Amino acid sequence: MASSHGPIPASRPLEPSGVFIDREKDLAKKAQVPQAAPRAATRTIAVVLAGGSGQRIGLSTPKQLLKIAGKPILEHTLAIFEEAPEIDEIIVMMNPGFVRDAEAITRKAGFQKVTRILPGGTSRNATTQLALDALEGNDPATTKVLFHDAVRPLLSQRIVVDCVRALDEYTAVDVAIPSSDTIIEVDDDTITDVPRRARLRRGQTPQAFRLGTIQNAYAKAWQDPGFEATDDCTVVLRYLPEEPIFVVAGDEHNMKVTQPVDIFIADKLFQLASDSTPEFGEDDYRERFAGRTVVVFGGSYGIGAGVAELAERYGARVFCYSRSATRTHVENPSDVSAALAQAHAATGRIDYVVNTAGVLRIGRLDQTDEATIEDALRVNYLAPIHIAKSAFPYLANTGGQLLLYTSSSYTRGRAEYSLYSSAKAATVNLTQALADEWASDGVRINCINPERTQTPMRTKAFGDEPANSLLSAEKVARTSLDVLLSDLTGHVIDVRREDPVTTAARQDVSELAGKGTTQ
Repeated sequence: MASSHGPIPASRPLEPSGVFIDREKDLAKKAQVPQAAPRAATRTIAVVLAGGSGQRIGLSTPKQLLKIAGKPILEHTLAIFEEAPEIDEIIVMMNPGFVRDAEAITRKAGFQKVTRILPGGTSRNATTQLALDALEGNDPATTKVLFHDAVRPLLSQRIVVDCVRALDEYTAVDVAIPSSDTIIEVDDDTITDVPRRARLRRGQTPQAFRLGTIQNAYAKAWQDPGFEATDDCTVVLRYLPEEPIFVVAGDEHNMKVTQPVDIFIADKLFQLASDSTPEFGEDDYRERFAGRTVVVFGGSYGIGAGVAELAERYGARVFCYSRSATRTHVENPSDVSAALAQAHAATGRIDYVVNTAGVLRIGRLDQTDEATIEDALRVNYLAPIHIAKSAFPYLANTGGQLLLYTSSSYTRGRAEYSLYSSAKAATVNLTQALADEWASDGVRINCINPERTQTPMRTKAFGDEPANSLLSAEKVARTSLDVLLSDLTGHVIDVRREDPVTTAARQDVSELAGKGTTQ
């Protein structure tokens, strides 16, 4: 916890310029966050800086209000701190013309830690000072404050933890990553110097401080007629040079949405993110599935059968529907409605709806007949829509969840898989859109993205393959149960047998060999 003994003396020389210290060590080595012994009780406050206007990317709406992965960027960022156990309170410094928008986002998402949404200033420094004014009354020695750009919605919990812990020993903390590019200094379009790349880092946020330190730095800065700084660690470096600024290792994914292309990249990173699904134990399964009703479409074999078997084992009432077992055609809205009505009539409730039904048609589009195209699209895309529409009123009554399934092919269209891949990409988009639509109704929707899985559908398409090269349907089913019991919504959950980099490399080789892969 933060010390009340005042500033910690510098034990290492500061760099001549910039905010980085320990020039002789690599960032990876120096960013091992100190583990301090417990100290006086502290309060940790996250200040989300959301004062941007969006003018740099030619928008009339601030960047932080743009939607990525189905939600406003600001909502993604606030959720990070809302979910962080280390954070006690969140203050939002918002573009003055959009304070009500931020209030609506906070209210709709149900964020409990957001205590104030205040208008920001005309500059980054003015906004920070307004935040410091709002923090008056907090103990400057024991209060930790993290300033974070609202348009960095991919901040990891690891970075939050590292910053908070670093403040146990240091009074100022920055976040940075090594520079992979060569940085040059120019004057009048001519290179004047090429600094050593090993000494350079790219700054990110949050920037974290003991409250008293950042208050003192700004108090001195405002006395300087020429004061101007693009970030808060620079203010400490210039006006409190005796204070060492510790550097926590950042993350390439912790990007700042600044340019139009950043919106596209951030959205893709959200899609590709492998969410950490809570893992539940046997007692959790029995307690939380007992007395619940689960409807599984496509439950006669493969992943669907695995989900049904596990849910029933833990006490759920399970209703399985499929073409082969019940003559239920998921592409037929009346069949879907009848199935759900039957399950509800029998138990009086529906808590979870799972759709694993799908068809895999491989071949060139120009050589595929109209009937095959129609069938593939109706089963793989229209069916999830019909199921979502029919299931919603039942799930709204129980606060339940709809679980869909995509494929590794959704991230990149592949030759001879155009119908399947495009439908699976649409399923991901549907998941994210409905998560936003249904949030206020308490209905969750998620999408499982398993890598190549050993199912009858895959065997029919590809024949027998080495068992150790495929995921087991049981593993995917187990993860599915964990997602059903979680609070996640709007997420694409990867289920992998091996490291993602290895998987991607193997898939690229397969594609080059003309073999194509899919779920």
